[in-house]
Amino acid sequence: MNASNRMRAALCGNQAWQLDRVFARGRRAELETLVSLHPEYVSAAELGRQAASLQEVEVLFSTWGMDEGFARALATLPRLKAFFYAAGSVQHFARPLLDRDITVVSAWAANAVPVAQFTLAQILLSLKGYFRNLREVRQPGNRGRALETAAPGIFDETVALLGCGMVGRRVADLLRPFGLDLVVHDPFLPESDAAELGLRKVSLAEAFSTSMVVSNHLADLPPTRGMLDRGLFASMRPGATFINTGRGATVSEPDLAEVLRARPDLTALLDVTFPEPPAADSLWYALENAHLSSHIAGSNGNEVVRLADYCLEEFRAFREGRPLKYRVSREMLEKMA
Repeated sequence: MNASNRMRAALCGNQAWQLDRVFARGRRAELETLVSLHPEYVSAAELGRQAASLQEVEVLFSTWGMDEGFARALATLPRLKAFFYAAGSVQHFARPLLDRDITVVSAWAANAVPVAQFTLAQILLSLKGYFRNLREVRQPGNRGRALETAAPGIFDETVALLGCGMVGRRVADLLRPFGLDLVVHDPFLPESDAAELGLRKVSLAEAFSTSMVVSNHLADLPPTRGMLDRGLFASMRPGATFINTGRGATVSEPDLAEVLRARPDLTALLDVTFPEPPAADSLWYALENAHLSSHIAGSNGNEVVRLADYCLEEFRAFREGRPLKYRVSREMLEKMA
């Protein structure tokens, strides 16, 4: 395409280092073949100085480091048509753009890939009793003898997924070859969709009481905050595992900690907490059967450039008038994380 016919675009965000790492490994160079790219990163602090040179910009590309105030200012650009967010949730900033009928696209589906892979690894290891076994073999007297793990293994066992959005669906796809009974709790998921995914819909109570592994992918929304409580955790089967790669706020953490302290057979794998990181005096640091990781399930390292790839592909579709796969609507914000 002739350079003079390319859409005018800019990279924007309040954290330049995030733009550098997401649009790395040749992605910025690829973007420059598709658009007429503004030579500077656009930030909230510099927007006043840059405003005059941005009057012709039609498309913006961004990543982590956006906020609602910055989005509101960007929405006033007179020719802006589309905003491509090379990260996950747009819940915290998208509304001012949508209010101006600016197309908003998120790469949340790209971010779902590593989360689902991370979750798959944790589910399979949990079914083998790996995390409980690690605790048991720390005692020298336990080595070389049968332990209490008594794990069922990765076959003919029940695994529950809480929430069946982009991540939950990917986890279900990855688990399908393992001969497991996959159940799901998601009030937004139609029965027909669940059947197509090979999932059986169950109540929240049944998900916890019948499954060897419960994996949380619920969005952080007012109705879900603290909904995973003491009764649910106390009902879990002997040796069961609770995995949270969703949102910490959906868990009543005092309830979970109380149950874990009373039941050393249970395991909690917490990649997310509320708040993050946990306070210095948090029980999570003391409970042996609570395993913390620092929100690493999402895109990290080389994985982050996949976010740029999704946005570049969506931009091509936008430019050519093809349907967009990951366009965000105001209605979607009501149930997105």
